Order: sequence, then C-alpha cells, then structure tokens
Amino acid sequence: AFHCMCWLQGEIKGLLKSLVVGMALVARASSFLRRSSIIDSCGGATNRVIHPQLSTSFAEHSAMTFSSVSMSSENTYEMTEDENYLFDLNGFLIVRNVLSAEDVAAANRAIDKHQSEMNERISKDIRNAKPGTPMYGSGPGRKDLGGVLEWDLEDSKVFKSILAHPKLVPRFHALLGKGYRMDHLPYVIAQDKGAEGFHLHGGTVDCSSGRYSPGLAYTYAHGYMINALLGCTVMLTDHNAGDGGYCVVPGSHKANFKMPDKMIHGLAYQEFIRQPETKAGDVVLFSEGTVHGALAWNADRQRRICLYRFAPANMAYGRSYFADDNRTWPTKMYEGLNAAELAVLEPPFANRLDRPNILEDGSGEVYLTTRSEKKKEFDRTVFGTKYF
Repeated sequence: AFHCMCWLQGEIKGLLKSLVVGMALVARASSFLRRSSIIDSCGGATNRVIHPQLSTSFAEHSAMTFSSVSMSSENTYEMTEDENYLFDLNGFLIVRNVLSAEDVAAANRAIDKHQSEMNERISKDIRNAKPGTPMYGSGPGRKDLGGVLEWDLEDSKVFKSILAHPKLVPRFHALLGKGYRMDHLPYVIAQDKGAEGFHLHGGTVDCSSGRYSPGLAYTYAHGYMINALLGCTVMLTDHNAGDGGYCVVPGSHKANFKMPDKMIHGLAYQEFIRQPETKAGDVVLFSEGTVHGALAWNADRQRRICLYRFAPANMAYGRSYFADDNRTWPTKMYEGLNAAELAVLEPPFANRLDRPNILEDGSGEVYLTTRSEKKKEFDRTVFGTKYF
C-alpha cells in the first residue's frame, strides 16, 4: 500500500506539472492569437479593405515599414484617478512631456520645410475673431498648414506618432472608448506676433445658440466619460503666461445655458477664460463640449501647435475619411504606420464588427473585436454581405 501511495503521488505531481505547462502554453498561444488576430483576419483569400471602394487591405498597410519615434523614459500607461477627476471637473487635461525635445525639434524642422505652404487667413470672410477684441490681435491672420500626415516619412513620423502614442492611448480609451478613430484631418496652426486667435466656440450646449450639440457633447454615465468629439492639441512651442493662444472656459462642458455674447469675444468675464501654461511637447486633450478658443499671440516667437480631433468608434463629425474621390483617407497618409496607428484611421463602425482595438502596453499592436462565425455566416445568408 505504501509503494502504491508513493506511485500515486508521483503520478499526480506529473499530471499537475503537465497541466501547468499546458496552461502556460495555452496562455501564450492565446496572447499571440489575440495580438495577431487583426492580420490573420485580414489576410488570406478574403482581404479586409479599409473602405469598400479602396482595394488596399489593412494587412497590406500593416506590412509597411515603421520608423519609430523616440519616447520619454517615463511613459505612463494609465489614466489616473486625478486625471479622471480633473477632466470631469474642467473639461480638459494637460498631458505633460508627451513628445521629447528631439521629437519637438524634428516636428519644427518639418514645419520649417513646409512653411511656404502655410495659408494665412487674410480675408475678413475667413477670420475667426472680431476686430477690437482680445482674440483679434493687431491685424495679422492665423496661418494654417495641412497635409502633415502626408509628408514623407521623415517629416511626418512625429505627427503620425500621435495617432497611437503610448502616453495618449490610455487617455483616448478613457475619454473615447476602445476603437477610437481620427475624425478630422490634423493640421498645424501658426500665429506670428499680433496674429488673431479664435473667438470662444463649442460647448455641449452651444455657447452661441444655447442649443444642445450631440455631435460635440460631453456625457458621464455609469462610470464612463463619453466625448462625442475630442480635441488634441500638440504644443510645439512654449505657451507661457500672457503669451496667448489656446484658451478655455473650465467646466463649460456641463453648462446648460448660452454664453453671454460679450464673453464669447473676450469682452466680459475674462476672469473665467483661462490660458493654460504649457511647454513644447505637452498635449492638451479637451472635449469639444468644452467652450474654448484662442487669444491673440503676444510673444515674439511664432506660435505652433498641431490640432487633431478624435471620436468614438462608431461616431463621426467630419467626413474627411471620404476623400474627394469617395475613397478613404489620402493614400500617402498610410505610409510607415504600425498596426495601432492604422487602426485609428478606420471609418466609423461599431467595435463588434471586426474593429481593431489598440493594446495599452505600448507595443503598437492590436487585437480584433468581433462576433461569432455563426452570426457572421447567418448575416451573409440573410443580407448577402459580410456586414449588416
């Protein structure tokens, strides 16, 4: 009996060891499949296209060469309780040191190369501020520069890194949900000394009309913050106290009434209009439901920012993901993107319909959110198409 018990204990230990090893292998395989599922689901005989009228598949885009952008050694991969509170309180959040000094310098060199392409708002029909107001300045117009994601790889890589930057992805997920997408074409805004800014605008309740704006709205429900549209301002120059530039009315994303007309132009209640102090490399995330604008620029150096707007997976405000030929984003925009950055360029549709979601580990990898094959096959039978 003693020998039998010893033999039985040995067998049990062996089985347990095999079980542990097996579970580890399954976990590793599951992790691999989860990370690679976006490529697997797009490859093979049936390529998934970015848009029905675009023939290039997500898998083909994913195979392109990616040039890495330097990251700070102090990356954080979560949105803290403090940040949750401050964003819900104020309607905006400053994320410090997203870009390194090297990245800021590279972005500014790229802008210098394309500075002749800037378009100044000279005509009164396209000015954004009323003469004689704190937003107007001394006369020069604001300068806008588009195409930053379509420049060659060296010039565009810092701008492309914002799409799924490891320091921003957790904040995007918290403020927009998984599967977030780029909604507007990003562009550089430049102001020389004395150049106009932008009168206050936006609001969950539109600050001018007093009407509810579902396309811009901020909502908190059941433990989640929901932003219909999120602004993302990448600071490429310092904004010190009194310099001007981006300004905001903290807490206005929860306002229920229209703003006094004089306040919209900075002529009244200026104590409630705040110009945050930021450094080059910082990023300001703000709900478009928060009333914001820009003050005239007072510093001798040229002000430079790059403005992006992002939306939840199945929501859209802009329509630039349909280019002029009814295809998707401009082809050059896809060059050099990793899987996570490509995922942000997906058109609006729900997560459960094969939408790639970005991992928060900074790897630049994605996993696919999908339905069961049985349900998908049933839809093909009913509708004759892959998706309903």
